[in-house]
Amino acid sequence: MDIIFLLIPIAIIFVGCAIWAFFYSVNSGQFEDLESPAHSILFEDDDHLIPQDTQKTSTDSSSENKAE
Repeated sequence: MDIIFLLIPIAIIFVGCAIWAFFYSVNSGQFEDLESPAHSILFEDDDHLIPQDTQKTSTDSSSENKAE
């Protein structure tokens, strides 16, 4: 029975910390945009992985083909 006098204040402190963390994250904007991260995986961001020489060659050859 004595342990209950220890566990109740610890539980109240824990719940208080959880409520504070929730309101802190809401106020800092963590839950403002929930859909953009889900859509960002659909966009291609491989341009920085392609060497610059390859990009110039492919654009040069396509412009030469159009000129002819």
